[in-house]
Amino acid sequence: MMQKEAVEILETISEFYPTFELTKRKAKVLISHLLLMDYEGVKNNLIIYIAKSPYAPKLSDIAVYPPEPNMHLEKWKKWEEEAKKVPEEVKQNFREQFDKLLKEISPNE
Repeated sequence: MMQKEAVEILETISEFYPTFELTKRKAKVLISHLLLMDYEGVKNNLIIYIAKSPYAPKLSDIAVYPPEPNMHLEKWKKWEEEAKKVPEEVKQNFREQFDKLLKEISPNE
């Protein structure tokens, strides 16, 4: 969320809840938290909240955080891209060496 969007969220709360007192100090703290959130998600939650409650929301009532990237998936994709660059003969040689090693360490069948 951008600063302008965070201010818009707080202004919306103030407009719908006249008893919601927004001091400079309170705005600074709330904006610092809102900046970490997803604007569209918070806006949608606020609209739903306004329709249901006569009391001003707490941040936890309307909070929506953007999804965190899946680092394992990112690593996997990177490995797949790197694997595409390896020549097929190198892969085949590796498979043969690996099969040979497995036969050496496997119990006799």
